[in-house]
This record gives sequence, C-alpha cells and structure tokens, in this order.
Amino acid sequence: MPTVTMNAATDPMIGRMIDQRYRVRSRIARGGMATVYLATDVRLERRVAIKIMHGHLADDVAFRNRFIQEARSAARLSHPSVVGVYDQGAEDDAAYIVMEYIPGITLRDLLQEHTALTSEQALDILRAVLGGLASAHRAGIVHRDLKPENVLLADDGRIKLGDFGLARAASANTATGAALLGTIAYLSPELVTRGVADTRSDIYAVGIMLYEMLTGEQPYKGDQPMQIAYQHANDTVPAPGLANPSVPRELDELVLWATARNPDDRPRDAKTMLDALAGVEGRIADPNSRTAVIRPLNTTSVLPRDDASGRNTTSARPPTPGRNDGSGRNDGPDRNGGPDRGDSDDTTVLGDRRSGVHPQPSGGRGAFSGSQAVGGGGAVAPGADRHGQRPTGPNGRRHSGQALSPAAERLADKSGRRRKRGWIALAIIVVLVLVAGGVAWYLGPGPGGNVRIPAVTGKSVSEARQLLEARGLHTDRATSSRHDADIDEGEVSATRPSATATVRKGTSVRLVVSSGPRLISLPAIVGQPLSTVTAALDDDFSLEKPSYRFDPDAAKDTVLAVEGVNEDGSGLDLTTVQTYPERQPIRLTVSLGAVPDVVGKTAADATTTLQGVGLTVSDQQTGKYSDDVPTGQVIATTIQDDPVVEGSQVVLTVSKGPAPISLPDVTGKTISQAASTLEALGLKVSYPDCTNILCSFYDWKSSLPVSGMDPGANATVHKGDTVTLSYKQ
Repeated sequence: MPTVTMNAATDPMIGRMIDQRYRVRSRIARGGMATVYLATDVRLERRVAIKIMHGHLADDVAFRNRFIQEARSAARLSHPSVVGVYDQGAEDDAAYIVMEYIPGITLRDLLQEHTALTSEQALDILRAVLGGLASAHRAGIVHRDLKPENVLLADDGRIKLGDFGLARAASANTATGAALLGTIAYLSPELVTRGVADTRSDIYAVGIMLYEMLTGEQPYKGDQPMQIAYQHANDTVPAPGLANPSVPRELDELVLWATARNPDDRPRDAKTMLDALAGVEGRIADPNSRTAVIRPLNTTSVLPRDDASGRNTTSARPPTPGRNDGSGRNDGPDRNGGPDRGDSDDTTVLGDRRSGVHPQPSGGRGAFSGSQAVGGGGAVAPGADRHGQRPTGPNGRRHSGQALSPAAERLADKSGRRRKRGWIALAIIVVLVLVAGGVAWYLGPGPGGNVRIPAVTGKSVSEARQLLEARGLHTDRATSSRHDADIDEGEVSATRPSATATVRKGTSVRLVVSSGPRLISLPAIVGQPLSTVTAALDDDFSLEKPSYRFDPDAAKDTVLAVEGVNEDGSGLDLTTVQTYPERQPIRLTVSLGAVPDVVGKTAADATTTLQGVGLTVSDQQTGKYSDDVPTGQVIATTIQDDPVVEGSQVVLTVSKGPAPISLPDVTGKTISQAASTLEALGLKVSYPDCTNILCSFYDWKSSLPVSGMDPGANATVHKGDTVTLSYKQ
C-alpha cells in the first residue's frame, strides 16, 4: 500500500486527532466514496489505515447507515488473506473505518511494472485471493468490486484482499464516465444487463484478473465504458493462451470456466474454484502429465569392433556413399581393387562370445585376406573361417559339406539377414502396440484415467452415489452435513472434492448432505424504525419489498407487522416465533403515519395535501350545510379502504355554509311573540323603542301587534341574519 504524503495545507485531515485516538499522518489514496489515510493508533501505538467517508455523502442517511453496516460485516471476516477491520465510528458527521495497514504495492502496480506474470506467480496470487474471497462467501458477503487495485502485495510477501463491503454501499452514489473504466473491466454480464450480483459475479471478476495476470492486458478494450460493458454482456472471454502461447492449457480452461457468460456455468463460489485450483496446480507441476519424447526401443547403436591390432575401437562414421549399391552387395575393397583397410561401416552381427563362436563378416567376396580365400594357402583349413569354425548358412545353420561359392554365400547371407530383420521388426512393432494399447487403456477407461466429478447437488444420497460410481469413483460410507438455505434437508449440498474437479478414477468422494437452513434468532422488529430492522435482518434473510399503510397510532417508517412463510408456503406471523431459517423471505409492513387532517382547509388545499402523501381525491365532493365551517372549507373526509394504503381514494365533505331559512309571516302577532318565533329560527330581531308616554304604564311588547317586517314574509334568510319589525305606537 504505497503512501502518498500530503501537507496540512493541502488536506485539512492531516494532523487531525480522530476520536481522541487516531492521529492522521498522511494520505494514501482517494476514491469516489472515501479517502484512505495513514494514521497512528495512539492507544495501542501502531500504524493503521483509516478510511473516512467524503463529507458530501454524509448527508445521505441511507448511504451512511449502509457504510457502517457493511463495515461491521467486513469486520466479521478473519482470514490471513483479508485486510483486517479494527474499528468504525463517526465524528463530526463523518463516518470512518479503521483497518490493518499493509505497506507494499497493489497488484495493479505489479502489472504496470512487469506486464504479464508467470503461471507460478499468477497461481500464487490467485490462491490467496480465492482464499480470502472464500472466507467472505462463507459469511454471506459479496465483494462486488474485485480488481487489481484491491489486491495488496505486502513487502513481507503477504497477499491481502481489501475493500470488503464498500461495493454494496457504492450503489447509493455510482460513478459514471471514464472514472468507471477500471471497474467496468471486471463487471460480470448479469451486473451489466440486470444489475444483480452474487458470489458467481465475484468469480467472473477473478477470472478477468487471472486473464490480465497471464497476458498483461484486459480481454476487452474500448474508448468508452459502454463499449466495454457491451462486450462483457455479449462476447465470450477468449482463452489467455491465444494472447500468450506459454500459458498452460489447464489455466486456459480455468479462465474460461470462471468467465462463462451464464452464471450457472461458473464455479458456485470461491471455495469451489479454490478446490479446483489445487487439481490444476497438481497437473501443471506433475512431470508425468507433460508431453515428453520417448526414445524408441529399436534405436540404432554404434557397436565396438576389434581392429587388426586386437584393440577395441568404435566406428562412428556414417555409411560411405558408394560402398553399398542397394542390392545387398558390399564391395569391400575400394574402387581401385585394394582390400578393405578396416574402416568399413558394414553392420556386423555379433555371436555368442561365451561359446567362442564368432560369425563371419557379412561381406562377400573380398571380405577376407588372400590367405583365407578358398583354395589359398594358410593355417586355416579349407571351408573354415579364420577362427577355425565352419562357415554358416542362412539362419546360422552350418554346412557339413563343402564350402559355398562366394556368390552363393552372399545370397544366403543376404536372405538370412532380411528374414532376421523382418522378424525382429515385427516383434518390436507388436510389443510397442501392446504397450501403447495398455497405457492408453490404463489412462483412459482403465483405473489410471482421469474423470471429472459430476454435479450431484440437489440429488438424494443414493442417486448421487450411483452417478459417482458410474464414473469410476468411490464414495465414502460416512457423509458430512452442513446448513444450506438453497438445498432441501437430506439432499446432497456439495461434494469433497467439489463438482467439476478432475481426479483419478478410484478417488474417494465424500458427500456433504444439507441439514436445511440455519435457524437464526429474530431481533425486536414491530415498533422499531425501518432502517434499524433492515440493518439487523438484511445479512441473514431475504427481505422482500415492504408494504406500506397509514396508521394514526404509529410514526412514519415504523414497522407495524412482519411476516414470513411456513414450509407449505402459507404466511407466518414472525412475532409468534423466536427463530427463523436463514435466507428465507421476510415481508415488512411499514407505517406511513396518520392520514393528514384537512378539516377547515379549502378543497384545493386539502386535495394538494392528500395527494402529497400518495392518496387520491375523488372528483365527487359531498356538500353539507354547516353553521360552524365557512362555505368552501372541508368539513370531513371519508375513506372506504381499510387499511388505508397509498392510492386509497378520499371523498371530501365541503361546507355549503349555514342552511337557508324561509322567513315566516309574523305580522299581527305581538312584538314579543314575533321576536320569539324568529329567534327560535336562529335569526336576530330588532324593533324601535316605544316613544308614547302611555307605553311606560303597561307591557307594550306583549300588547302592540307587528304591522310590518323587513325582510318580508317568505323571504330567504340564514341563521344570524337580522329581521326588523315595525308596529304602530
């Protein structure tokens, strides 16, 4: 992890003490979501790397919660090939993660310096990456951002995988344009086309990195990110051996397997690919599996011969042109008629030295000196060779009669040699055919051949045993078990070695049987905020899209109910159980808060308010007279749906003002009677005071009749209106 020093004037974080514990020393790197600094843990007196989220992202509450939650997930990992997470927290609205500091370089730096790596170097790095990634996959964590920049090569030789968990949080603020080129180069086809990722998406990125390590370049190139993404979605990654012929065929197959366009054709997770890698390394390292040139059994050898002085010499000269005319006749002497001077390259047939019998040379006339010729003088008897032995005919049979003529002797020797060579050649061919056939049978259908372990996931134990034994493999009597959320209990979850691994026939394979999904304790859910419940359940269960409803008694975004599924598919109220199987679906019901109170608002304002929370307002309004609510304002709301959800229809009841009154005729009634009648209708009554002096001596209101009214009789009035009475004094 190279350190880039920055001064305090350039970066205000340098020199700052975070959480009264971490003193920032220098800046290491800056990304789209956070900046990484070298810091000192003053409490433990050690160097650490601290990743601080950018300030402009801190305002996004969902992003911040995701950042912290994913840091907790990464902290659960404990593996020698994973960068350790020590601490996390927030200060001044800036979230941070404290990680292990790895002094060294990244895989990207190594590739830029050396271009292509050797097969051994690539396998060393691949083994460490898959080891760390397998630990994450077992913990249910998908990296989602594998690339050479996240593979750290420490100065002491350790290989670490970093930036776990941040790829999922990156979905809240995805970069675009040229800045995304480094990441798009490793995106799987399903991420490009559907935006979904699982463990097999990480495997695709590992395959692309292996291709780049072996060839020094990425398989797809383009000036724009869209061009590279299109190739990932529509093309098949080529074998690295096409770009670098020195790449072993086994690594070509490993790259093609990991980068298959269909996720189902790739290794299921990093552990599966790591198991297969062990077999690949064994085949590459095993010299018996390499192509070799085998010396044939009938190789021509140079044999020693005795010269005239009795010394043992070796003739290594090639045959002399012209000494053999192709008819089997060996001239012996040179063209001038002189005898052979002992430098002939004729093939000599050796006899049994133990019995002292030496066959004669294969030459004809001129093969002996003049003292040994037929009819010549010398110490050797006629018809015997120079060793005192009778000459032999074809097939080594001795002639008991007189010696053959030189022409007959040459013909007999030539025929014998041809016959003998034919039988020897036939025997050698038969032996070679038998050996080659035996080797081919042993390494093919025989017990020494290789076979690929078939995929038996999801099958019963008996069916899996039959399939494996049909391939010439043995199955352990004992089986292992493990929790598996995708495979039914009692069915085969995996094999050891894993499926698609190539092994020798007769290899023992152990079946791993599913014990069903793991049961996990449920936290408090109902009455809790949605963000808290999501953070607690998202890693272990499959959260479906929540359903929302209005509730007058619960604040907005409060969980009202939680439901799972039974084995038969029926709904299960999770408030009635304490544990629930991992990765099973959970559906939350969340409060939208109370329906807004719009009574007293105008119809237009009420409509805007209700539509703002997702409700629809009926065009058919209800009008109602009201003495208390002014005309045009909402008196009440009516909703037929129960429960009330987004899209429910609201009917408004709007005030029409006070009810109209038809004014009765009160003329002829006394003033008191007329006033009582009108006031009972909610009207106000006025009349002039009596100015006659006689009015002071009696109750004139109860005696004087009404002679007129304003408004007049049968006029339309409303409560609160004033009616004026007149009378004669």
